[in-house]
Amino acid sequence: MKHITTKQAARGAKGQLVFGTGEREIAKVVIDSRQANESALFVAIKGENQDGHIYADSAAKLGCRVFLLSREDIAEQIKEQYSDAEILLVEDTVKGLQELSRWYLAQFSIIKVAVTGSTGKTSTKEMTAAVLGRKYQTVKNEGNLNNELGLPLTIFKVDDTTEAAVFEMGMSSFGEIHLLADLVRPDMALITNVGTSHIEFLKTRENIMRAKMEIADFFDEKNTLIVNSDNEYLGLSAISRYVNERHLDNPEYKGNFKLVTAGEVGTQTINLYNIDDLGEEGITFEIGYKGERQEFRLPLPGRHNAHNAILAVAAGIQCGVTLKDAARGLRSLSATSRRLVIEQVGAYKLIDDSYNSSPDSIAAGVDVLKHVTGQRKVAILADVLELGEQSEELHRLAGKFAVKGGAQVLIACGPDAKFMAEGAKTWLEEQKEEGNAVDAEILYFAEREELQAKLPELLKEGDVVLVKGSNGMKMSLVAEQIRSMKEEA
Repeated sequence: MKHITTKQAARGAKGQLVFGTGEREIAKVVIDSRQANESALFVAIKGENQDGHIYADSAAKLGCRVFLLSREDIAEQIKEQYSDAEILLVEDTVKGLQELSRWYLAQFSIIKVAVTGSTGKTSTKEMTAAVLGRKYQTVKNEGNLNNELGLPLTIFKVDDTTEAAVFEMGMSSFGEIHLLADLVRPDMALITNVGTSHIEFLKTRENIMRAKMEIADFFDEKNTLIVNSDNEYLGLSAISRYVNERHLDNPEYKGNFKLVTAGEVGTQTINLYNIDDLGEEGITFEIGYKGERQEFRLPLPGRHNAHNAILAVAAGIQCGVTLKDAARGLRSLSATSRRLVIEQVGAYKLIDDSYNSSPDSIAAGVDVLKHVTGQRKVAILADVLELGEQSEELHRLAGKFAVKGGAQVLIACGPDAKFMAEGAKTWLEEQKEEGNAVDAEILYFAEREELQAKLPELLKEGDVVLVKGSNGMKMSLVAEQIRSMKEEA
């Protein structure tokens, strides 16, 4: 972070400097008091379950002397105890943090790329940063700091050495991407796909597409939108229909940005060819652009990652990165924690994809499972949350995906996962009636604890085991249990 003064921070946050000289320098911005030190600005976030103001004194004891607060009583306490403190007051510290990040980013002239999508956001963000990093000093979100708090904190990573920044943007309802795009005002945006994540709140995939398209709300003819046009909601006709509808609703909306389509179906701006799945070794594919064709090798498993990669390469092309340099950048990637990480643990091969889940990512995970070498292919799948009234239908489809995709053992876990088991059994019965020799073992556990108690006797030497579920299902504990079984196996 480029150093700023307390006076500048007050102006940026649209707050008041109520105590102090305004001359103290700030070298980082934190919302976790445990990360505070003498060079930090501590922002006391008042959330639904906890009020960060109660940790202001803890931050002060670690040396922090600059505070962004909304509670005057806490401000008075800090003033009384720490005469060298500097205190900024705002009505809402979340908005204050966002306004400060907006002001801070506006101080720099850099390439700004935004990434969103139902699945693949984090992987595509990592790939885009790797591609741009071949030519530019690039920063990016750490982990999934992609929301109303995480994105502003990412912005503060930009400094005078930064030439490009890649910002992942997440959402669960209308207006959230609009807010994040307003803070960043990206030059370019990537949309990976439109799936069923958060459909509980948005009701339809058409609405999910509209919410994702908020990433281009501040675009004009100088800006570029890059989409995976193999997705039915992101093709040229779908984007054109969206722009026309927005213009009818609001004549001031022009939608006159540059559109770059990337994919392997139909006529695209940038084309994807010859995807070859190498299992745990990753994938190879080719990308063609304006008569040039380049082979790529990506050390990440899953055909779906080729579709993520082409978006990153397209962004690089827009910024002057050659296909050859983009290929070099992508070769250096490694898997992100708990996202399709393949590891040998004793007698088993574990595919840890426990970070989160959706029907689309289950299909992608099972595809990886199919291509990883081993004996039995075992899919341990827990509930997918936030599917609303479509939950039963989508869980049934997920179960069908699993056995149709090659899972020889499906272990479904959780209240809604019973529909996965039922969907899988129904599909197997249909195959049997049609005379197709497809067989799989289907097991169901209502509770994760029940599954974990039985797990050691369910797995066999040589199994390849996919572990996947929404974060709230805590399937990371199942993955950790499999790792702990390494010595016993």
